[in-house]
Amino acid sequence: MKVSRVRLIALAIATFFAMIGAACADSGATLTREAQAAITPDKAIEMLKQGNQRFVRGKTIERDLLAQVRQTSKGQFPFAAVVSCLDSRIPPEIVFDRGLGDLFVARVAGNIVNDDILGSLEFATRLSGAKLIVVMGHTECGAVKGACDGAQFGLLTATLANINPAVNAVQGDYAPRSSKNTEFVQAVAEMNVKLTMQKIRDRSVVLREMLNKGEIRMAGAMYDVSTGKVTFYK
Repeated sequence: MKVSRVRLIALAIATFFAMIGAACADSGATLTREAQAAITPDKAIEMLKQGNQRFVRGKTIERDLLAQVRQTSKGQFPFAAVVSCLDSRIPPEIVFDRGLGDLFVARVAGNIVNDDILGSLEFATRLSGAKLIVVMGHTECGAVKGACDGAQFGLLTATLANINPAVNAVQGDYAPRSSKNTEFVQAVAEMNVKLTMQKIRDRSVVLREMLNKGEIRMAGAMYDVSTGKVTFYK
């Protein structure tokens, strides 16, 4: 009986701090170590969904960014990491209505990953406590269009080559299979997100182990440049 009572008290305390942490995370306040620890992978994705809903409705949280600069000067406790395209229309911090210290963001044309980005994601999760990895593509992606057309241009050629597996993986009666076909471009963009997620799992032992243990979660997402809405999928 005594042991059970101790366990109940411990559970109540843990639940209390989880509620406090979650409330802090949704209030627009700068995340603390305790608030970050209280966020589960499922809660992390829900926070991003809610933030995007606020963004789409024009009801974003008012934040004192200069105050957040001071508050985060001694440490950071982001709850998620986002791999997104370089495109100027999709800054993750804005479209998810987050403040300073909330997100790790890796941006590169075509939202691809290489060893440098994988190492950065390992830092974000294993060493810095982020609970979620999001790979976010977007509609009307110029990098995807370039890959669909087999564009050749300086060092960009090698960058776009990372999207070629997605171009080749898209099956179906798409004609033409080029940037002139918006449905084909979108199918490639979605496939590219899925293959990038698989590459993260395949190439990083650290991240794969954390995913398998449920310590972190990974999700794909697609941003619509015409509406501002983010759609999530596994």
